[in-house]
Amino acid sequence: MLNYILHNDHANPRIAVSQAKPDDAPAVMALLVGAARWLQSKGSSQWSALLSGDDHHDVVGHIAAGELFLFKDGDALAGIVLLMQTPKQWDLDLWGPDGHEPNVYLHRLAINREHAGQGLGTDIVRWAETGISFPGKRTMRLDCIASNPKLNDFYRGLGYAYKGTSPSGFCLYEKPLARD
Repeated sequence: MLNYILHNDHANPRIAVSQAKPDDAPAVMALLVGAARWLQSKGSSQWSALLSGDDHHDVVGHIAAGELFLFKDGDALAGIVLLMQTPKQWDLDLWGPDGHEPNVYLHRLAINREHAGQGLGTDIVRWAETGISFPGKRTMRLDCIASNPKLNDFYRGLGYAYKGTSPSGFCLYEKPLARD
């Protein structure tokens, strides 16, 4: 299981945060498929494998590992984020084989479209930086597709430093964490 210290169980006054449990998997997958449909409607193929039922990112496995967090507005699932203390092959391919020990990897930030445009994405990232901490971890890392300038601007606007673009077309970002 994930080793962490929870400092705040809310991302904002309305949105409660909890660790996902196995029975949350269908709701999480529905949210991700909804996000993939929305991305497709905007002309993006990002996360399109989800539309054919391909979850090659293994959401169920991440839930079992305790790495997926839910953001709820009452009973409604408003968003999710995946916080990993151990890099997967994807991260190793993007960042290289060394230097992963002090990092937490943020992946699969997704917002229910009914909660879009309300600053929830910012609240989730800020919560991931300060509402939870991971012993020995000093840096948050993430990647996003280079062809989405709005998403890249979002992370830069939150203080993430651009660290380069992978040959596969993903921009790499990182930010020091205030807590250890």
